[in-house]
Amino acid sequence: MHGSEYKDGQHSTPEEDPRPKQWPRVLGSLAIVAMMVGMMIGRLTAPDPTQLQQIDVQPHGLVVWFNNEPTLHGEWVDGTLRMMLAAKGQPQNGQLKLNGKDVNWRVSQMDAGLMLTFVAARALKGDWAGTPQDGRWRLQVNLQE
Repeated sequence: MHGSEYKDGQHSTPEEDPRPKQWPRVLGSLAIVAMMVGMMIGRLTAPDPTQLQQIDVQPHGLVVWFNNEPTLHGEWVDGTLRMMLAAKGQPQNGQLKLNGKDVNWRVSQMDAGLMLTFVAARALKGDWAGTPQDGRWRLQVNLQE
């Protein structure tokens, strides 16, 4: 064999197959189907987003109810309390009485979730604690002067 020319009707290299190549299409289709099934399973097994359900005003603070435990970060800034909650909900505001004096509270939407803010004419102190109760999450915020 000195070249790839015809000799008695045969080549030294095989002829190109005129049929289309189906194997890359099959692999591509399987990859797409596997990705779609994985996305559906992920949506079914993902936890429900944390949702603010209800706010109850108490004599010395608030009780905030959620469907799941939210990620919470609270800090005292110049006598005001700010709590960043990784949850969804509607903006709300209100007022409560602490030793006969007004304390304003507000729930506002932020990019990362909800911001619960307490503001009064004097510096506030206090604490907060969350516990599961009746299949929901209860966040108790207690305020002091």
